[in-house]
Amino acid sequence: MGKLVDTVRALAEPVAAEYGCEVWDVEYIREAGAWYLRVYIDKPGGVGIDDCEAVSRALDPVLDEADPVPGSYVFEVSSAGAERELKRPGDFERFFGELVEVKHYQPVEGAKNHVGVLRGYENGDVTIEINGTEKLFKKAQVAQVRLRMTI
Repeated sequence: MGKLVDTVRALAEPVAAEYGCEVWDVEYIREAGAWYLRVYIDKPGGVGIDDCEAVSRALDPVLDEADPVPGSYVFEVSSAGAERELKRPGDFERFFGELVEVKHYQPVEGAKNHVGVLRGYENGDVTIEINGTEKLFKKAQVAQVRLRMTI
């Protein structure tokens, strides 16, 4: 599936750029018995419904022509959202100094979630500052990192 997502991202990036947007993420997942192809977009100042609609209308025929997805699927374009997941190293660089929530596979120091200011990212290890103290969470402990608007 990684190749499919990479192919869709490559097709979507120039289309999104035409509308002043960037592709934040692409996912292809099965939910409630149906396959969903979702393209998440972002732009300075945020994305509105008109942006999503414009990118969707422009990208739909590109996907139809390239036909990178086998079988039928539901296609959606939406905003990356204010509390988006950080996945790539560039995501972490972009939001250095921002409030994040680190979710763990197993409790770490008695909790499955920690909220703090993003202070570092290296090879999957995440450092956040909580109440003035920096905490390093190893890649093997980190299930997900999301932006947070409030503590």
